[in-house]
Amino acid sequence: MKNIKHIFILLLSITALSSCVQDKNNPGFAYMGEHDMYYTKYDKAYTPNSILPNGQTNQPAPAGSVARENSYFPFHPATITEKVADQNKAGEVLHNPVPVTDENVAEGKRQYDIFCADCHGFSGKGDGYLYTAKLFPARPRDLTSKYVQDMPDGTLYFIITEGSVSGLMGPHGVQITPENRWKIVNYLRSFAK
Repeated sequence: MKNIKHIFILLLSITALSSCVQDKNNPGFAYMGEHDMYYTKYDKAYTPNSILPNGQTNQPAPAGSVARENSYFPFHPATITEKVADQNKAGEVLHNPVPVTDENVAEGKRQYDIFCADCHGFSGKGDGYLYTAKLFPARPRDLTSKYVQDMPDGTLYFIITEGSVSGLMGPHGVQITPENRWKIVNYLRSFAK
């Protein structure tokens, strides 16, 4: 009987010691198994997704939603015709509230480099990496052109927010705050100089 106790204690000790893991990156056995919430399995933002609508992981905000602390944007066209009309109206009614200062233009450049340069290029000529690497179907608009530089600030703001009428440029209103969109507009004006 005494030998059985010693064997039981010895087996219990071996079992307890074998459960200790030396590898800090692998904690060993998880109680909940492979379908648990201990180890979240996630998809990166720009990867395809077979579960979410439209097959993409990064979903646009629901129509009409307004992020906290952001001002309401009155234009959300549903058709191409509405988009053209709203783009023209935005040029008439929206006025840039952000003053053109060196600081604001510098921040506009920083935001442009993050969100716009991949397509439009760092000089705004439409020669960004996505186009030169043949990852984009058409040459992006040359932002230094007279056509773009003659657009009202509100039109440029609208295009950044809702995307282009052609649909080649997607909406960036969810990604860029309203103030930074106006700063990008200020920075775009520097291309004319």
